[in-house]
Amino acid sequence: MERLDPASALVLDAKDVGRRPGAMHAVERTAGAPADFGTDVIAVPEGQPLALDVRMESVHEGVLVTGTVSGTAVGACVRCLDDIDLPVDARFQELFVWPDRAEHHREVDAEHDQDEEHQIVDDMIDLETVLRDAVLPSLPFQPVCRDDCPGLCSQCGARLEDDPEHHHDVIDPRWAALEALAPLAGSQGSSETETNDEKRN
Repeated sequence: MERLDPASALVLDAKDVGRRPGAMHAVERTAGAPADFGTDVIAVPEGQPLALDVRMESVHEGVLVTGTVSGTAVGACVRCLDDIDLPVDARFQELFVWPDRAEHHREVDAEHDQDEEHQIVDDMIDLETVLRDAVLPSLPFQPVCRDDCPGLCSQCGARLEDDPEHHHDVIDPRWAALEALAPLAGSQGSSETETNDEKRN
């Protein structure tokens, strides 16, 4: 397991709350967002501030961590492609278990899923995964600058917000072929008229 950095603002010191059940410790701090903190269309840029308000509570198995995270995600409106800023405000609660208690769980519960378990490592608690699990599902799948954004013209890409009357005369595709034949028909008609005139002369 990768060693945690105690200097990271996303890492809590479990010794601040200890192992006596019922003990509590509150933490308020600002941390820089980790890399790839979001989706392909909207995310909190790496290093941008995340405000953390956390309560650590010692329980028999480990430390119950409850709190909120807030920040600002940036991206582009999927309709008009304008840049957007989206406030992020998510709650989380997760139990971090002591290594000896985790081992005990695995011994008494054959179906215990270690991959879903958060452990206290070297008396430290890493919040990154918990924050990702809280924030990413709260981000919109298709972010928009506003609910009634008209977007772009599907034919020419013009920004409809700038020209509400923008439109194109659309020809029914069933008549398009006839429209293409119209100039040809006109030229043939002219040729026939000229031929008839010559015969009369």
